[in-house]
Amino acid sequence: MSSFANSVGQRRPRREDGSGVLKKKGGAVPKNVPGMERPVPGGLRGQKEEEEEEERVLVSEHSWRPCPTARRRVRGCLEWVKRQLFRVGEDWYFLFILGVLMATISFAMDIIIVRLHAAHMWLYREIGDIGVLKYLSWTMFPMALAAFSTGFSQSITPHSAGSGIAELKTILMGVVLEDYLAIQNFGAKLVGLTCTLTCGSTLFLGKVGPYVHLSAMAAAYLGKLRTAVTREYENKFKQHEMLVAAQAVGVATVFGAPISGVLFSIEVMSSHFAVRDYWRGFFAATCGAFMFRLLAVFNSEQGKAGRAGCAPSSPLPSPRGIFGALTTKPTPSFLSPLPETIAAVFKSDLKIDFPFDLQETFFFLILGIICGIVACAYLFCQRWMMVAVKKNRLTAKLLATDKPVYTVLVVLLFASITFPPGLGQFMASRLTMKGYLTSLFDNRTWGLLALNASEVAKPGELWQEWNHPSATIYGTLTFFLLMKFWMLILATTLPLPAGYFMPIFIYGAAIGRLTGEVVALLFPRGLYSEGPPRPIIPAGYALAGAAAFSGSVTHAVSTSLLVCEATGHLGHVLPTVLAVLVANAITQKNQPSFYDAPIIVKKLPYLPPIRSRHIASYRVAVEEFMERRVVALAKGDGFQEVLVALDASADAEYPVVESTGSPTLVGTVSRSQLVTFLQSHEHPQAPQGEKLAVVGTLGDDCTIEPIMLQFSPWTSLHQAYHLFQLLKLQRVFVTRSGELVGAVSRAELRRAIEDLANPK
Repeated sequence: MSSFANSVGQRRPRREDGSGVLKKKGGAVPKNVPGMERPVPGGLRGQKEEEEEEERVLVSEHSWRPCPTARRRVRGCLEWVKRQLFRVGEDWYFLFILGVLMATISFAMDIIIVRLHAAHMWLYREIGDIGVLKYLSWTMFPMALAAFSTGFSQSITPHSAGSGIAELKTILMGVVLEDYLAIQNFGAKLVGLTCTLTCGSTLFLGKVGPYVHLSAMAAAYLGKLRTAVTREYENKFKQHEMLVAAQAVGVATVFGAPISGVLFSIEVMSSHFAVRDYWRGFFAATCGAFMFRLLAVFNSEQGKAGRAGCAPSSPLPSPRGIFGALTTKPTPSFLSPLPETIAAVFKSDLKIDFPFDLQETFFFLILGIICGIVACAYLFCQRWMMVAVKKNRLTAKLLATDKPVYTVLVVLLFASITFPPGLGQFMASRLTMKGYLTSLFDNRTWGLLALNASEVAKPGELWQEWNHPSATIYGTLTFFLLMKFWMLILATTLPLPAGYFMPIFIYGAAIGRLTGEVVALLFPRGLYSEGPPRPIIPAGYALAGAAAFSGSVTHAVSTSLLVCEATGHLGHVLPTVLAVLVANAITQKNQPSFYDAPIIVKKLPYLPPIRSRHIASYRVAVEEFMERRVVALAKGDGFQEVLVALDASADAEYPVVESTGSPTLVGTVSRSQLVTFLQSHEHPQAPQGEKLAVVGTLGDDCTIEPIMLQFSPWTSLHQAYHLFQLLKLQRVFVTRSGELVGAVSRAELRRAIEDLANPK
């Protein structure tokens, strides 16, 4: 065949003209001439066709192409550039692509949300003063979007509901959850999350958690693309590195804060974090945050150019941009189409020269205690609500069969309560999610502004939404906190893509603002009675409250840095850190994290943290909770013993000992190999005509893998826990002097943590 290939490779391509003559180099050979064709036997016809096909392929490969020298030089230059670029590692390029891609998607989502929210506000204003129509326009819009979000996402995949943080934490622990990182889940969650955020403050949900999940799905897809480009085998460690970087990218592209994004992802998502993952995550997060800021600046410049000829009373004439040349009324600032998420740094005008007195540290300490107590109550009620909704017959039936109906009913309740002419006027319901934060971070003292509202107030200012004539700012803030407490808990049961960090962030800012206003009321001149007045700044308490409450709910301390990056204000960093530490100390001692609650309720295979630091928990040994009845095989076992072992348990791998009388552990064998062993060997009682192969033993016909790690009966609970977390282990065998005495899996370790280290 080699001589045939060489001879064919020297031929010129044959051509056929209209006369039916095949032209060759030496002349022409007529076709269809009688006597020229030899009869081909039927068995050789297929072989002849294959040889002709191979000849055509070889001829096409060796056909002449122009400029062969130039093409070789260009190909060599491209290979050299590829080697130079990949010298630092191809992972960095895919991390850069991940950051830029997620920042672009986040910015596009915010633009769409702005447009849709502007359309809703335009419709609400243009209806007029007809109460029924205004109520329908206020309620039907979020109901339709929430129902579509639920129905669309659930029709594609049921894994798109919620934030996805609990499942992602389980995946990072080495547990395989099918379809949670599938590309079809990406589209379902992206569309559903956009519709959810367009509902605005009526639904009071956020973006952080689902966007972290979206970033993880994009990282998983880019990981597969990387293996296709580099032509390497799929590596689990490379996948883990991409997923870890995706967590930081998800947070950084929402807040525009790369440093706190990396730290927040470390605290929330990982119990052990490699330094190399830190640098990769920081690089990807920085790329994403920079791209997001760049797009935001470009959009703001475009907006300024578009508003150059607009009247001052109409800061964002978005209805004109959406519906054409429609004539609209002047838009108040609190109804302007603000984004539904924190998309850029909040510019604050807090005082830098003298932000707070040293004596105010006591009140920040009180604020941390309040946030910790409220966070404990919130976490307990939220976990109880998740269980109660599943146990109730009506809600369980709706969630099982008619999820959009359940969503519509809950959103109708929320929209009716937040209707501005009704109860909504006592909770500033016309503000958007960004409007809430902008108003709560206002540098001025609302109590003083309310006393001189007729003189200093300007039409359309955000703080006026909190100043109701019959309730005052203290009443509206208190009513807001009371209503949003149970509304946010009920909103977490909705089966649609949604995040929950932004609502608790705003809720904490409201707690801090109320505390700051009360302190300013008690001490109008500040804590010093002598000298020039140093007034209390309630906005500083709002910053500390937002960081303390969100940090205590999520068991994170990096929220103190997140607040500083989001506002650009570092004057209150010390009291903010103090409030966060105090709130975390209270919450971590009494309640699990907000992202651990779905793991507990859904019973995901995730190891809970050991909250107890009592010295007795370090004395708990493996022999106290290990599984002693372990199905093991000996090297000399045959068909019958292997069959009994497979019927006795469904383990993925089985321990192999030296012999029945000497239980020295020598290795493990997988279940698939045992099944192959049974298929290739005979049953002892099988008839003579049904023999498959000669009789063999397990040690002769199966590959026994060596044991890389094993526990001693005296290994402590904390040591076993850290090894399971660090090495992503699923099961470890326990030996005493080399002899197999038991096994420890995630199930036994979890029960030990719950029953021994954390007694109820």
